[in-house]
Amino acid sequence: MIEVTLRQIAEWTGGTVDPEFENVMIFGATTDSRNAKVGQLFVPLIGENSDGHNYISSAMLNCAATLSDRPLEDEEIPVVYVKDTLKAYGDIARHYRDTLSMIVVGVTGSVGKTTSKEMIASVMEKGYRTAKTDGNFNNHIGLPQTILGIDEDCQCAILEMGMNHFGEMSYLTNIAKPNVAVITNIGVAHIEHLGSREGILKAKMEIVEGLAPNGILLLNGDEPLLWNLKGKLPQKTYYFGMDNPECDLLARDIIPHNEGISFHVDGMRSDFEVYVPVPGRHTVYNALAALAVGILADVAPAKMQNALANFHNTGMRQKIYEEKKMTIIEDCYNAGPESMEAALTVLAEYTCSGRRIAVLGDMLELGNCSMAEHYKVGRQVANCADLFFAYGSNAERMVTGAITGGMPANCVYHFDSHEQMAKMLRNRAKPGDLLLFKGSRGMRMEHVLHLFLERE
Repeated sequence: MIEVTLRQIAEWTGGTVDPEFENVMIFGATTDSRNAKVGQLFVPLIGENSDGHNYISSAMLNCAATLSDRPLEDEEIPVVYVKDTLKAYGDIARHYRDTLSMIVVGVTGSVGKTTSKEMIASVMEKGYRTAKTDGNFNNHIGLPQTILGIDEDCQCAILEMGMNHFGEMSYLTNIAKPNVAVITNIGVAHIEHLGSREGILKAKMEIVEGLAPNGILLLNGDEPLLWNLKGKLPQKTYYFGMDNPECDLLARDIIPHNEGISFHVDGMRSDFEVYVPVPGRHTVYNALAALAVGILADVAPAKMQNALANFHNTGMRQKIYEEKKMTIIEDCYNAGPESMEAALTVLAEYTCSGRRIAVLGDMLELGNCSMAEHYKVGRQVANCADLFFAYGSNAERMVTGAITGGMPANCVYHFDSHEQMAKMLRNRAKPGDLLLFKGSRGMRMEHVLHLFLERE
């Protein structure tokens, strides 16, 4: 983690510090006064509902110093005064990144970036001391937090980068300064803010702005918008994919299994079998991104095979387990059209002795595409499920899609509350059934799951 004096912090941020505090050392940084540790720098951020400056006193019970954008009454507190604490936070992370001699892999994409980040880290850990983004701390606050927590002897960092507006990726990549940049795909997530898939592509491609001069791009070659960039980019670029035979790294002989997927990887001087214990064709793209990074970093094939064979996903992403004699697919973290399609495909292909039940919430931030995309999801549900439970303001569009797709009307339900949904689900679900729970983060579909399973 970062270990520097306040003099250095002031230089990096263009701030000022009283001479008597210049040599105060800080060991790490935090933006949360509740979790402040001894020796850290407190960074008070201003949010929609709170101002971190109000918590400086409590943070200083442990912290060694603080930033501030205003004069403090207590002159005994070591403080670096800056114009903007959020900008200063990014500046500190950017300068600290420059002091670290390590490979940085930046990962972005509309779908699958967190899973790809986790797979890349699992592969790189087989050959390097590796750090990674914790959870999905992939924004203008989470990225600096991750970087400032990296130890000086770290050899590799896998950093997830998220965005939903133009300019955000540019900001992140100029802090992270990746050596390798991975773009998993270009979907329609956040199209409400970016206007079109072409707009999303433009926003994602901002990642190259911070890419090292000799940096490498790894792109999904099955995505036409990314493939159309072939030969037009100044950076060394490799493509990975399943359907496009011209990709540099290709997955073939793909075999789906109930508990995972296997395939043969070919290209970039590699030729071997891979098994990943995460079902679904979309898993192959995540694994290919990880393999491409590992191959470039000279990680031995056997070590990469072992890493992926023992991979476990994080959080509420496609966890499959048995409970109350039913099989649950818990995929509640987030949802967009592409990830919804992937999850429904898993629901359709997973072996079960009972019925397949789709329990879905709205997909958010789709703007003018929202009605059409929810209708399309409903149409797919008709081909994948026996019962359909829909929740949210767009539930009726999904229901309409399912019925016009051929699903009997008495097998389709829509709800205005989690409680109503869970109650009906408890009445209809039976032992042997397979249930998929999925929706955008704001829909909190895990709450429906917990109510259904009667968890406390």
